[in-house]
Amino acid sequence: MTYSDQHLAEAAEVLQKLDRAAIERVVDVLAEVRARGGRLFFLGVGGSAGNCGHAVNDFRKLAGFEAYAPTDNVSELTARTNDEGWETVFEAWLKGSRLTREDGLFVFSVGGGSLEKNVSPNLVRALQFARQVGAAVVGVVGRDGGYTATVADACVIVPTVNPETVTPHSEAFQAVVWHLLVSHPRLKVNATKWERVT
Repeated sequence: MTYSDQHLAEAAEVLQKLDRAAIERVVDVLAEVRARGGRLFFLGVGGSAGNCGHAVNDFRKLAGFEAYAPTDNVSELTARTNDEGWETVFEAWLKGSRLTREDGLFVFSVGGGSLEKNVSPNLVRALQFARQVGAAVVGVVGRDGGYTATVADACVIVPTVNPETVTPHSEAFQAVVWHLLVSHPRLKVNATKWERVT
């Protein structure tokens, strides 16, 4: 078996094991956020941050959300990191954005954050703030879901099928899930370009 065979076989296994009911719960929460006029804020670091920027585009353009990601503004992100520290950068950005109970927080993460392990404490602090103000929380995360899974209203955990490939599969399936969401009949409001071209 080549590595390509192995990786794609693992991806197929992840796909089969994805919790469809959890995805539908995320749809429910997001539909409620949009219906009440709430904004949607995407948080992630590393590859997940890149996914956040792409997801913001799709949720704005295809699903009609007012959506943002702090990692799309490098100037503010680096200024806050330099002046206030990495641990509080997302929480401070959400405070500056006046996060309210009408809004939603969407986390993309490989591990979901952990203060005990000092992994993605910035996500944990942001999630604690979101819970404090009463904002909705959803996530697509890997491993056991970490702190995100413990506090989210709905969370999709990307199944671990090989401990050696948790990161690539977690980040890849974040994209699979969010594309499903913006294509879901309950969330999609605008057609994609190539599906309209004859």
